Amino acid sequence: MKGTKRRNNRDVEADIIRVALERGGALKTQVVYGANLNFRIVKGYLADLIRRGLIELHDSRYIPTERARRYLVAYEALRAL
Repeated sequence: MKGTKRRNNRDVEADIIRVALERGGALKTQVVYGANLNFRIVKGYLADLIRRGLIELHDSRYIPTERARRYLVAYEALRAL
């Protein structure tokens, strides 16, 4: 596929955090559709983001932490270089 670029893990993590931030917390279905993933794949990413303290799970909603906000700012700064 000419012109198609695959996302790396950091790109996917940033997309998940972005979706959760935009919605003020997102349900798993919203993360799946918003980050263009499938349920099997998103499960692992969400578990890792929770383990790393970037996302918290509250009442079935994935809420980004302040650390996630800082992560996203740093990620965007690196992508801009």
